[in-house]
Amino acid sequence: MTSVLFILNDAPYGSERAYNGLRLAGAMTAKAEAQVRVFLMADAVGCAKAGQKVPEGYYNVQLMLGKVLRKGEVALCGTCMDARGLGEAELVEGAQRSTLAQLADWTAEADQVLVF
Repeated sequence: MTSVLFILNDAPYGSERAYNGLRLAGAMTAKAEAQVRVFLMADAVGCAKAGQKVPEGYYNVQLMLGKVLRKGEVALCGTCMDARGLGEAELVEGAQRSTLAQLADWTAEADQVLVF
């Protein structure tokens, strides 16, 4: 089984880096032979905020994360969450507060690391 780690850094809206990273991560979860992990850092922790309301016809990164979470894992930098006032109770179901140490472990275990 191939292990792919996606590291996202950009805010959920404003640029399309998080959007494109989550699009690819979601597509990878459809591959039976792939283990997909997403680590959200910096402004990307906002991707996992529950209750997002976007204009009709606009992409919703919360829904995109949900697709990844059905078969993969999503973790958030706890320090980045704290800096942005984002609490664990505000996260989408399945996303986990994490640490740089876990990111280091996931990076060492991954066959591929993609950074957005």
